[in-house]
Amino acid sequence: MKDHSLIRLDRRSLLIKAAVTSASVIVPKSLLAAELVPTPGQTEGPFYPIEFPPDMDSDLVRVTGQAAQALGQVIHVSGRVLDTCGQPKPGSVVEIWQCDANGIYRHPRAAGQGRIDHAFQGYGRTQVDEQGQYRFRTIRPVPYPGRTPHIHFAVHVPGQGRLVTQMYIEGEPLNARDGVLSRIRDPQARRSVIVPLASGQVLEPGALHGRFDIVVAA
Repeated sequence: MKDHSLIRLDRRSLLIKAAVTSASVIVPKSLLAAELVPTPGQTEGPFYPIEFPPDMDSDLVRVTGQAAQALGQVIHVSGRVLDTCGQPKPGSVVEIWQCDANGIYRHPRAAGQGRIDHAFQGYGRTQVDEQGQYRFRTIRPVPYPGRTPHIHFAVHVPGQGRLVTQMYIEGEPLNARDGVLSRIRDPQARRSVIVPLASGQVLEPGALHGRFDIVVAA
């Protein structure tokens, strides 16, 4: 004997399925993925290395062959290299360079070479993984005459070329007067290169951590 209640339920399920399949689905605009803001390009500056150090890995705090650690507070900087749709750009190479804790670049034209911290690598590079992720261990950038604290970045994207930009630290009082940072007129683009720092205690005692995603335009 047939169970008519089950027949009615099956028929109702089929009608609902057909209605959902044939109907146009309206997705609210708020649920649609917005394009990411491309990271603004900035000047390379005068202190990009003219020759690369023998040790140029992603840890700038320790130089191979030296027992001393670099002066300054350790900071772990990590992030992803993405396109404007949020997709990773595997194969990209990320470079960074910055001054040491004394405000001196590892460069022959930089002033104060007699006070340079030889335990600081000054330059590093790494290749992103399949998810576009990179990580550096370096020092918290310091100001020097005319500039707010910053770290220079260059990203080589296969088939797209090279993007040069700079990363800044949220809350630095000199940010408001920095000529290079102020050239970024778009507020959203400017915010994208200013990074808040949090405790990196989990990664390393006494360290800080900042996340800097780099978005490259197609």
